[in-house]
Amino acid sequence: MTSSDRRAATADPGGTQLDQELADLSTGARPRVTVVVPTLNEAANLPHVLTRIPESVDELVLVDGHSVDDTIAVARTLRPEVRVVMQNGRGKGNALACGFAAATGEIIVMLDADGSTDPAEIPQFVAALIAGADFAKGSRFLPTGGSVDITPLRKAGNQVLCGAVNLLFGTSYTDLCYGYNAFWRRCLTHMHVSCDGFEVETHINVRIARSGLRVAEVPSYERERLHGVSNLRPLRDGLRVLRTILAERMRSATAPADPDAWRPPFDELPAGHGRAHDQALGRELVVEPAQTLA
Repeated sequence: MTSSDRRAATADPGGTQLDQELADLSTGARPRVTVVVPTLNEAANLPHVLTRIPESVDELVLVDGHSVDDTIAVARTLRPEVRVVMQNGRGKGNALACGFAAATGEIIVMLDADGSTDPAEIPQFVAALIAGADFAKGSRFLPTGGSVDITPLRKAGNQVLCGAVNLLFGTSYTDLCYGYNAFWRRCLTHMHVSCDGFEVETHINVRIARSGLRVAEVPSYERERLHGVSNLRPLRDGLRVLRTILAERMRSATAPADPDAWRPPFDELPAGHGRAHDQALGRELVVEPAQTLA
């Protein structure tokens, strides 16, 4: 499929919205947007994911975990401009760390390769950052968010673990174990991603909270994996998340956060950004759903 064919087939979902969000910057400076996509044997899913990434995205970084199928070939056919980075370790956490290191954009978006996260939502994450947030965190449990993939067991576990983080770190998160996020590049100095597995979302969320950065929760709708089988194991990975929470709590008790990282709670939006609510919950902003951003 050629680039022009791909544009005709997808009508550049979200591209016009993303252009508008970037054009709305009062400084007139357009930040580069990088999308990081970790992959492992996702050749069958990539046609449904990469073709839906808005053309306005400046850089696409695909981090491959040494796939044995045609993942890389498919990616290069669909998006000839893709930058392919080979993972230097194992697991989703390591893949994201490799992708973050390779990214050159001022805004970095985390996107799953299995079709569960919708690339058409990218503009609403960018909108939250442009409105003043440091970190835009997807939530399936805000109004207009949702999931057709989460099981009752996973939902219950997420709620318990999310409650623990809110109690221990003073946050108001509504969703903890969800990997659709976007952030300004400067956040990388506070994240220090050093874990390998699916606990990486919790690792990032807690470190962002500890740094006092301004977090916007963005409604997001999780879809089912299109092809293949997930490597997520609720009990095993739930225990890893719990260990991560406890380790970060101990770390915060013994090693205070960098004082230069602390910022006051963000409770007022800049003028000209009416797409977001003007009320903050602690450090979290709630941003209107994607369809209201145009």
